[in-house]
Amino acid sequence: MDLTSLSALIIFVGTFFIIVTEKVHRTIIALLGAILMVMLGVLNQQEAIEGVDFNTLGLLVGMMVIVGIARQSGFFQAMALSVSKLCKGKPIPIFILLCSIVGIFSAFLNNVTVVLLMVPVTFVITNNLKISPYPYLIGIIMFSNFGGAATLIGDPPNTIIGSAAGLSFNDFINHIAPVVIVICIICAAVLLWIYRKEFHTTDERREKVMKFNPRDAITDWPLLYKSLAVIFLVVVGFVTYDMTGIEAATMALGGAALLLLLTVDDPEVHLQQIEWITIFFFIGLFVLVAGIEHVGIISSLASNLMEATGGDLKLTAIVMLWGSAILSAIVDNVPFVATMIPFIKDIGSLTGADVTVLWWVLALGADIGGNATLIGASSNLVVRGIAEKEGECIHFFRYMKVAMPLTVLALLISTGYVLIRYF
Repeated sequence: MDLTSLSALIIFVGTFFIIVTEKVHRTIIALLGAILMVMLGVLNQQEAIEGVDFNTLGLLVGMMVIVGIARQSGFFQAMALSVSKLCKGKPIPIFILLCSIVGIFSAFLNNVTVVLLMVPVTFVITNNLKISPYPYLIGIIMFSNFGGAATLIGDPPNTIIGSAAGLSFNDFINHIAPVVIVICIICAAVLLWIYRKEFHTTDERREKVMKFNPRDAITDWPLLYKSLAVIFLVVVGFVTYDMTGIEAATMALGGAALLLLLTVDDPEVHLQQIEWITIFFFIGLFVLVAGIEHVGIISSLASNLMEATGGDLKLTAIVMLWGSAILSAIVDNVPFVATMIPFIKDIGSLTGADVTVLWWVLALGADIGGNATLIGASSNLVVRGIAEKEGECIHFFRYMKVAMPLTVLALLISTGYVLIRYF
């Protein structure tokens, strides 16, 4: 390993360690790590800029503006009350319903969009019932990633894999969705058991919630109609990406601009509501990952992953499933998946074997592994950012204490599924 590669590795590991300890705010340390990558010559400024995923940032900013405006209409309060009344104010049915909604929506929308819409609803519900929002937030994080794994459009790595391997939307439904459904059911049961002591409220609070009329929560009907219309257009834009080729960021920012035009003269108040702390953390993280990718560390890990299996397709599939999950818990899964694609193609051309199963295990590992840590997936960080504004801090190790075992459980289920179905 040359000096540049060693510098990149030290910066990345050191930054990650400080983020985990939470001794310094994660955004500050991520930006400092990113700057060190440039100042020590791992990347030049242009390469650092190219490493930033502006599609993700544009999606986040656009949806944050749309959600911020929609919130003023009382939309989220009304939605929360509707969910609560449907479940008769009972915390456990509410948990199951919220997780189901997040999982299903994340299969067809970008999961960042889903959590941006559902986390405010969660806080309204838990505040009214006077119960901890923490179990619900953990459920939302995990189910957003599980749901995103189920379809071609649910998570960016799936879209990349589908494009490279020529896999269709129905292919993902047939091969990935069945195991995702099983994982969701089992993990929901485990989460309910883990947090069983926190799903308690009084009959008085339940009765109070049941007396509310969701329609009364709407404070501005014209704004609600405009917000719903724009959200609908943006969602249609996401779903029709294959036909239009218009990226999610363009759709989200376009929707934000349209809603600003329809509702306000001065956009400053809404732009101030953007989670800039989260946005800048993503910028730092993208540059850090670009640094270790640029010096070939990710490629080297991927190559070693392949060499360790000795060409055995079954062993290769299992190693790739677990290896991609472990790496995706530490680095963004998009560059990792992009790095693995040529390796899988090479395996197919060199061995002449049908490597379709490797595409499925890569998708499963990359998506499920994102649940293991708070920096493993974009939706995790978005939930944490919103929670902090609401006064609920999701600590790194406290999250991992629950998320890591559940991720391992999901991987064990996936391993059994892969062995039974393909071997």
